[in-house]
Amino acid sequence: MDPVIFTTTAIIAKILVLLGVTLGVVPIMVWFERRGAGWFQGRPGPNRVGPFGLLQPLADVIKFFFKEDWVPANANKFYYLMAPVIALVAPLAAISVIPFGSHIIIGDHVVHLQLANIDSGVIFILAFAGLEVYPVILAGWASNNKYSTLGALRGSAQVVSYEISMGLALLSMLLFYGTFNMNEMVTWQSQSLLGPIPSWGAFLNPFAALVFWISIFAETNRLPFDLPEGESEIVAGYHLEYGAFKFAAFFMAEYCAMIMASALLVTVFFGGYGFLPGMQMLLEMATAQFGLAEVGIQNVTALLQFISLASKVAFIMFVFVWVRWSLPRFRFDQLMDLGWKWLFPLSLVNLVYSALLTWYMN
Repeated sequence: MDPVIFTTTAIIAKILVLLGVTLGVVPIMVWFERRGAGWFQGRPGPNRVGPFGLLQPLADVIKFFFKEDWVPANANKFYYLMAPVIALVAPLAAISVIPFGSHIIIGDHVVHLQLANIDSGVIFILAFAGLEVYPVILAGWASNNKYSTLGALRGSAQVVSYEISMGLALLSMLLFYGTFNMNEMVTWQSQSLLGPIPSWGAFLNPFAALVFWISIFAETNRLPFDLPEGESEIVAGYHLEYGAFKFAAFFMAEYCAMIMASALLVTVFFGGYGFLPGMQMLLEMATAQFGLAEVGIQNVTALLQFISLASKVAFIMFVFVWVRWSLPRFRFDQLMDLGWKWLFPLSLVNLVYSALLTWYMN
C-alpha cells in the first residue's frame, strides 16, 4: 500500500478508535456511577431498563432526543450555543496526545499508538485543559440568569485557583523527566527504582501525585469540589438554562474531562502504558505457547500496554465515583482555603525539593 494512503488511513482509524472508546466509556460510567450510588447508599440503583439497568443510558439518550430544544429569550444565543461545544471539544482534543501503547506493526508499516506524537505534549494538554474555564464562564454569562452567573463566577475562581497547584505539581515531575514528551515520560518510568518497585512518578514524588489528584477533582468540577453546580445553593449553576442535547453535551464533557485527567495522571505518575505486575510473565507465556515472532511479540506487547493503561484509568475513574458518594461538598471558603493556603505554598516547597533531588540524582 502507498505510504501516504496507509498513513492517512492509520490516522483516521486512530481518530475513530479514540472517539469511539472515549465517548463509549461515557454511558458505561453513567451507569456505573448510578449503580455505584445505589451500592453506597444501600439501594438498588437503576434496575428497570434492561438487565441490571444496563440500558438506562440508552433511555437517557432517547429522553434527551425528545426533550424540547429551546434557548432562553434573553440569552446571548451565539455564546450560549458555543459553550457546550467548547466544553466537549477541549478534553477530546487534549486526549489526542496521550499515548495508549508503543506501536504495532502491520506489514512493513509501523503504527504508533498515539494520535499526535509531539514533543510538547504536556503543554498541548495544559493548553486545551485551560480552555475548560471558558465554557463555564460563557454558559453562566450568556444564559442571563443570576444562578448561572453565580455558578460561572465560582467555577472560574475554582479552576484558576487549582490550576496553579496542578501546574506546580506537574512542573516538579518535569524536572525529573527532563522532557515534555509523553512517550519519553513513560519510558523513563519503566526503569526500576528499588528492586521490583518501578520508578513511577507517584513513588518518586508522592506529594506531587496527591496534589495533582486533588486538583483534577477541582478542575473537572467533581464532588467534593462541585461548587459551580451546587444544587442545594444555586440550583444547577452555570448549566441551569441548558436542556436536551445541549445539556447532554455538558454531561458528556464532564466525563470526557474525567477520562482525560485520569489518563494524564496515569501517564505522569503511574507509568502510563507500562506493564502492570505479571504482564511481562503473561507476554513470555504467550510467546512460548504460540511461538510468536518479533512482529507478533511487539503486537501482543502493544495490546497488553493498552490493557494496562485502560486498567489504570478505570481505577482512577472508580475513585472519582467512590469519592463522590463518600465525601460531602466543601463550602466555598473551605475550597479556596485548601487551594491557596495549603496546596499552593506546599506545592512551591515541593518544587524546591524536586529541584534539589533532581540535582542530587543528576
